[in-house]
Amino acid sequence: MPPSPPTNHWFYGHKIPQNSELPFLQMEEWIKEFGPVITLRDGTEKYVVIGGQQAIFDIMERQGGLLADRPHRISITELLTRGVNIGFANGARLRLMRRALHTHLQPKAIGTYAPLQMEHVRGTIIGLLDEPMKYQGHARSYASSVVLKVAYGKSKPANTSDPEVQDIERSMAMMRDAIRPGAYLVDYAPFRWLKYMPWYGQELRKTHETDTKLFVGHLENVQNKLIDGDAGPSFSRHLFENESSYGMSRKEMAFLAGSFYAAGSETSAIGACQIMMTAALHPEIQTRVQAEIDAVVGRDRAPTFDDENSLPLVRAFVQEMHRWRPIAPTGLSHYTTDDVIWNGYCIPKGTTVWGNHWAISRDPEFWADADKFDINRWLTEDGAFRTDLNDMRHIAFGFGRRICPGQHLAQRSLIINAIVILWAFRISFDPTKYSKDALRNPVESPEIDSFAYMRGVPTDKPAFSYVFEPRIEPGRLREMMKDYPYA
Repeated sequence: MPPSPPTNHWFYGHKIPQNSELPFLQMEEWIKEFGPVITLRDGTEKYVVIGGQQAIFDIMERQGGLLADRPHRISITELLTRGVNIGFANGARLRLMRRALHTHLQPKAIGTYAPLQMEHVRGTIIGLLDEPMKYQGHARSYASSVVLKVAYGKSKPANTSDPEVQDIERSMAMMRDAIRPGAYLVDYAPFRWLKYMPWYGQELRKTHETDTKLFVGHLENVQNKLIDGDAGPSFSRHLFENESSYGMSRKEMAFLAGSFYAAGSETSAIGACQIMMTAALHPEIQTRVQAEIDAVVGRDRAPTFDDENSLPLVRAFVQEMHRWRPIAPTGLSHYTTDDVIWNGYCIPKGTTVWGNHWAISRDPEFWADADKFDINRWLTEDGAFRTDLNDMRHIAFGFGRRICPGQHLAQRSLIINAIVILWAFRISFDPTKYSKDALRNPVESPEIDSFAYMRGVPTDKPAFSYVFEPRIEPGRLREMMKDYPYA
């Protein structure tokens, strides 16, 4: 197997403290010392972590058919998801669910959601004018509203105080905790009997019950609207209209739509918040991007998706943000269904494999000065957006046959948020809240935590104190937003 660092715990092996909020940093240190593919031990089981760009392509992409499964972990597979969450499904169920999602979320179909995405960006801009320090709430409302509409056809904008939104956020927080190696004793061979104890893992069982009630309720609402002839287009409607073709149970349908809603709303909210943070952290790059937007769009109209291909700096900004602060830094686990051979090493059948997005995005073989935020990485010498880096662009969304099926919708959400927010506002850190030293070098300052959104979904408490300076007279900006998106 690939080389292994010395263990730091007699039982757990390579122990990362459960209170560590940034476990990917420890993984990166091991990868730097022992190579791009390493073997770690969790109890009696060994698992492999990939932290090199070429290695991830060689293993996860070129041999992706051997790593399409997720490992069976009692805490997640049996107690939390009961096998009906697409993120942890395998075999025939996975293929069925992915076919349904890909049919509805393929690039050609995603364009139909452009007006919806622009409509809710308008809400973000008005929200930033009215209540700028609730910027995280505006990002969450945007993400939840868009994904609720796509998943269920809901037209009412979502509010972060809605119980269903809060339930989803609690569910995703539970998922983030559970996927970490060593999170639950029941996943270790000597303690598997715990799953039979009704008092064990009650938070996992309760989360599944809450998710089931929520997702089945949403699905039944769509079904009732279909019966009444009042259902608009949505993924859930697509499932009902093709129910005989897909052959899924109602619970599988409910969790497929619900998992799409849960994962999409969280990642889109984090991405929108990271756009604002990254712009404030790099004011010189923000200026450069805004100059491009002004040259292409001007100040007499708001930008739309039609401007995207004329804005290579914005596209490079979003892509570099994916690399510099990946939303899912540790990635998700894969499971080998046969021996995988790479560079003289063998990853045996039945091994859990993780692609570490953080370390991969800092591979010195591909990324010079990787800790620096540099949009020029994604631009040609004449300033065009590079098309020769397509493989690298998709790392943020996973690998092989487990790549995120909602990636195209998510990427377009980030693009339209970046274009419109940076067209409308100059974003900076509030000089009354931070020291002069912090403002001179915010990326390196301990006062400003650039890892803030790598710990999970934004809360109601703002991570930073910003100044949102309108780049257009506020009254005129508000009027422009009234007619946006343009018919």
